[in-house]
Amino acid sequence: MSYEQLAYVYDHLMADAPYDSWVRYLCEETEHFQAPGNRVLDLGCGTGELSIRLIKKGFDVTGVDMSENMLAVAAEKAGKEGVVFPLFQQDMSKLEGLPEYDIATIFCDSLNYLSTPEEVRDTFRHVHSHLAPEGLFLFDVHSTYQMAQIFSNQTFTLNEEEVAYIWSSFPGEEPHSVEHDLTFFVLDEESGRYDRIEEFHQQRTFPVRDFINWLQEASFDVLSVTTDFSDAPPEETSQRIFFTCRKK
Repeated sequence: MSYEQLAYVYDHLMADAPYDSWVRYLCEETEHFQAPGNRVLDLGCGTGELSIRLIKKGFDVTGVDMSENMLAVAAEKAGKEGVVFPLFQQDMSKLEGLPEYDIATIFCDSLNYLSTPEEVRDTFRHVHSHLAPEGLFLFDVHSTYQMAQIFSNQTFTLNEEEVAYIWSSFPGEEPHSVEHDLTFFVLDEESGRYDRIEEFHQQRTFPVRDFINWLQEASFDVLSVTTDFSDAPPEETSQRIFFTCRKK
């Protein structure tokens, strides 16, 4: 799934996203577990918001995303911020042809857009093959609780001058999955009219134990599993699960 039309309003909608918390998490984990260097592979980089923040922290970043439109926005934003970094359009579950990195990341629940266990396992294997020895792999996912209790059968709305949306979420066909039906109304400043954009997203997660098993199968050591930008281990009501792993 790629965001297509949504790419151009994505940053507005993500204005309150905890990017600083992701940056802090990466800095703390890579220092604590001693990443072998500062080369970062940012998978599911979207519009480049996190990549650019990491570059400003001194990391050497490469961004990868499936959406051509997202990457175009990332390149435009990088130019405005006065930074340059490589961007590649690839499916993370079929990642190939890139050099080795010291750190790989999949943040902002991007991994949850993979719909099958096979795609997740393929992603872990491809990430492993693109990491330097002792390289670190950091990612987060929605918990099964988040899918069932926070998203499922819920409607979210926003009504602002430039953007309005109706966001309805329903249980998906697969276990621990949801379907998001989104309708956006985006102001066209030239005409003063609102363009209607419709999007359909699917997300799926898996129990923590499944992720751990698949990481170990892909020859990763799982160094820590925590929740919600804290040091706490997962609990029944945890919403976002964080994994830090090291390539064996």
